[in-house]
Amino acid sequence: MNISKLKSGSYRIRETRKGKTYSVTVDHKPTQSEARALLDEMQSKNPVLLSNRSITFSQAYEGFKETKGAVLSPSTLKGYRTAFRALPAWFTSMQIIDIEPRHIQKVVNDHSVDHSPKTTKNLHCFVSTVLRLYGHENTSVTLPQAQQAPVYIPSKEDVGRLLKAVHGSKYEVPVRLGMYGLRRSEIMALTLDDLSADNVLTINKALVEGENGTVLKSTKTTQSTRTIVLDPQLADLIRQQGTIYDGSSSRLTMAVTAYEDAAGIPHFSLHKLRHFFASYMHELGFSDKQIQAAGGWSTDMVMKKVYTHAMELDEAKRKMAANLSEL
Repeated sequence: MNISKLKSGSYRIRETRKGKTYSVTVDHKPTQSEARALLDEMQSKNPVLLSNRSITFSQAYEGFKETKGAVLSPSTLKGYRTAFRALPAWFTSMQIIDIEPRHIQKVVNDHSVDHSPKTTKNLHCFVSTVLRLYGHENTSVTLPQAQQAPVYIPSKEDVGRLLKAVHGSKYEVPVRLGMYGLRRSEIMALTLDDLSADNVLTINKALVEGENGTVLKSTKTTQSTRTIVLDPQLADLIRQQGTIYDGSSSRLTMAVTAYEDAAGIPHFSLHKLRHFFASYMHELGFSDKQIQAAGGWSTDMVMKKVYTHAMELDEAKRKMAANLSEL
């Protein structure tokens, strides 16, 4: 089985079985088990799907959900639903056998007028994924040029001021767990049962937004399932209040923004504390392997190229300026 990343950013899963090659394209890097399940679905239902190309794109989307709904994450399915709703009616009512690259290009062009390149790219990936399930391989179009936004990493000073602002509130624990590199979905899923007597916290699930509300699922990747050791003060605080966090994810996001306003610091999401964790641990001298394991990254590519790279680049720029000043 071969899993390869395409130029579009999606991933193609391909395998030859009994002389016939099966191929599935998804918008995220699949695990081996997920890839195997998708190929199994393709092998069992592909002949029926290929012979039924006179249906509309809307009907194809419903068939797509029925075929892959059991193996895709709730958040991915929710994203697909959002993408489908962003498509114009003239496109969703077309029979997929009549859809040509020029039709897809128009959808991309119109969508890119008031959406970011990344959002438009995700829309195209969704359309391609649905059509390819039905044997429609020619979906290549020209996409808007991607914008490389600088990665924001909160400073130690700003993180300290946020901690001071949330101290004593119900949001102190989730903010401090964010500093340990936990994703918001991982924090939302934690219970007191996940904290051991010796302050070891087990992270093995996530609470995400699905099509019909929140859904408890496994962690984002296999490597995301991990344990970390909490400092005794934080562990005791969790036991004293009897919970990790008992509110909604949206309320947590709004509260963090409000506390940042009160502290007079720039707005940054809870996820940016994950960036801070990687960079600060790197600054303290921990190895990439240690940071990757503690933060639950599946590979060190993102961590090296984005999180730690941003900090190292800033340091390099400061050294350049200092050397030129001396000269």
